[in-house]
Parts: sequence; structure tokens; C-alpha cells
Amino acid sequence: MEQGIMNDRPAVSDKKALHGVLTARTFFSGFEQAHDTYNAISVASDGKIYYVLSSDSYEVGGQMYVFDPQAASIKFLGDLTTICGEKYLHAIPQGKSHVRFYERKGKLYFSTHVGYYQLIDGMDRLPETAPEGYGLYPGGHFLSYDLGTGEFEDLATIPGGEGMVSMTMDVERAQLYGISWPGGNFIHYNLETGILKNLGPVSAGGEGGIPGIDFRSLCRSLFVDTLTGGVCFSVAEGDIFCYKLENETLKKLENVDLRLDYFGKYDPTQPGSMSYNWRKVFWHPTEEVAYGVHGNSGYLFRFDPRNETIEIIDRITSEASRKSGMFDQFSYGYLGFQLGPDQNTIYYLTGGPVYIDGKRIIGQQQIAKGAAKGLENLHLVTYNITDHLYCDHGPVFYEDGSRPTYVNSIAVTAGGDIYTLARQTQMGREIQDLVKIENPFE
Repeated sequence: MEQGIMNDRPAVSDKKALHGVLTARTFFSGFEQAHDTYNAISVASDGKIYYVLSSDSYEVGGQMYVFDPQAASIKFLGDLTTICGEKYLHAIPQGKSHVRFYERKGKLYFSTHVGYYQLIDGMDRLPETAPEGYGLYPGGHFLSYDLGTGEFEDLATIPGGEGMVSMTMDVERAQLYGISWPGGNFIHYNLETGILKNLGPVSAGGEGGIPGIDFRSLCRSLFVDTLTGGVCFSVAEGDIFCYKLENETLKKLENVDLRLDYFGKYDPTQPGSMSYNWRKVFWHPTEEVAYGVHGNSGYLFRFDPRNETIEIIDRITSEASRKSGMFDQFSYGYLGFQLGPDQNTIYYLTGGPVYIDGKRIIGQQQIAKGAAKGLENLHLVTYNITDHLYCDHGPVFYEDGSRPTYVNSIAVTAGGDIYTLARQTQMGREIQDLVKIENPFE
């Protein structure tokens, strides 16, 4: 099928390994309109997988589910618009969640985002004119879900009719943080006091700006320094900002940035990439540093916010991508990047070129939004932090030989099984739904 990928395998060394082909199992949750989902899947302390399937319709909102691996069963939990108390508002619905779930004292915390857009000049824009009979999008929400009772709580609404494109939580201090879309406002919600603060735009006009002038791709991933409570995020120009809870101020770090030659060269005012932003980042609880990946180049890096240093570690794209020397097909890079349960292995769902008759399929050169520029394979890559061991476990296919595509989420169970959300065919139509990849180390 992809002879150019499977042949000419590199020799295995103590620093690198390459495996064969992985088979993924699909699940149908029952939502026939399920659209592409980003980030919104996590494993909770009860061992179950919680996820949201997105909707790009103005008539129906995103849907939340839970999968029980022991029973191999799926349960519907709720419609996001209904959960937010907007079922009878007749406005553009809560179409998706764009963030992971964060757990604190038996509750999961997350936020909602708009899923219905207006396509203007090839760009997804927040609707300025609602469909007939509907109101404009009312703004995203911070929500919680009680694992014990199954009850949702609507905590706060994001001001200005904007959605939440990224979010993190200081679990210990009960604080929620995020960046709104499209304006790029930094939002802080204090769970204990119930006070929501909007600190204003952090990246020019954000993704609502004009290309070539004030357009900026917005950061999709923030992290909390658990010792200090500081919250860090990047901007398209490559600067890194940190928010200090004690005085509620944002500060640009002066001694470090992401404008690294290895990441490539970008015009931050143009759409179609994440520019110098990191794509995904997480805080390592024992090393007390952050690990991140730059989306387009696929370089793994180690970031110390206290000493303001960045160290490039390795390029963790697929082996096929490393050999080709080309960027992958997804214009923003990949969000399926997570520290595993052993606190030492990084799991990364990334892309890989497709070869037919020995020739690499070349997609579009440029697109003005986050999307695949052409057909690609899905690869699972792991990186052992202690041993510096990179491993491409190979391309992932469904049992019928088709490919999972548009993969931008990941959840790894305590047993090492991997769950994600990917395009697949169900009921004769292509939708996005739950996918399982069994522990690749067994």
C-alpha cells in the first residue's frame, strides 16, 4: 500500500527504534453529524475516557460521551448547548470543546467553543450574521462535570461572544485560565470566588485580525508551573508570556523566545500555520519544566520558565517525515501530544507522508486555516525522556485498511492503551469518532 514507508527501515540503535504497522479499532457513539474534534478527550480517575464530539452545524451542538474500557460501552452524557442552559435560546450552538478535561475533587473541568463558522477569504471566521431564525453565538462557557453524580454545572460565560480555543487549570489553586477565539483575550476564572476576569487581547487582533496587518494565530496550549502557580503561553511572534496569580499580571519573558532557526521562518501576520507558537506543551511534575512540540517543524523542546531557557531535544516527527525532510500535511501541527502514565514516556500522534509508486503525495502549498493540506498517514511516536529513546511505532490503519485522519487529540490509559478521535466511516458517511490503539509496548 505505502511501499515507500514500509521499506528501507533504518537500523535500530539505542537511540532510535522503528516498529511495524498498528491497527486501530473504531467505535460509533451514535452522533451521525460528528465533526473534527481537537483536544477534547481525557482519561479520568475512574479509568473511563471522557470526550466531546464536535458539530459544525448551526442546528445542533457538540455532544459529550464517556467510554468504559472494561465494558467496552459508550454512554451519552449531554449536549453542550443544553448543558450551558441555551437549548431554547435559538442561537448558534456550543459546537465543540477545544480543550482537555482537568480533574479536581471528583469533578472534570472544561470549556466550550463555537463550531459553526463563516468562511471568509478561505478563513474560518466567527459568524457576524446568524442564520435566519438564530441569534449570534453567545460565548463559550466554563463547565464542570461531577464524576459521582453525573451532574453538570455552568460556571461562567466568556464575554464578548467569543469561544474558548485553549484552556488549562491550576488544580491545586482552583483556577481556570484560557485564551478566547477569535480575539485572543486572556481569561482567568477563580473557581473559589466565582470571579471571571478578562485581561484583554494578548496577540494583536488574534485570528479575527486582517492578514498582513494584525492577524495572529493563537496559542492552543497553556501550562501551569505547579510550584509558583504561574501560567505560560506563547504568541505567534515567538514570545512567551507568563501570568502571575499573586498580582494578576501578564509579563513577557525577556531572556527566552521561540524564534529558533530549527523551527523555520514565518510571517506571524499571515494565516495558515501556528507561526512560532508551540503547538502543544505540558508541565512535567517531577522535573519541574515544560516539554513542548513546535507544530510545523515537529521539534521536541524542554522549557524552563524560571531560568528562562529552551533546549531542543529531538525531532519527533514520524521516521518517514524525518527522512523526507519536509513538513507534514497538517498546517498547524498536531495536538495529540501527552506525557504517559509512567511520567517518563511522551506519546505523540503525528503525520507521515504517503507514497504511491515510490513518489510522495504532495498536497497544497498553502492554506489559510488549520487543516490537512493533503493526504497523510497517522503515526504513533514515543519518546523516552530518561533514555532519550525515540521510537516510531509505525503507521496506523483501520482493520479495513483505511487511514485515521484529522487526528488532534490523545488520551493514554494507565495500562498504556491510546485513545483518540479521528475521521472514520460510520453508517455510510465520514464522521469523527472514538478510536483505540492498543498498548504498542506489549
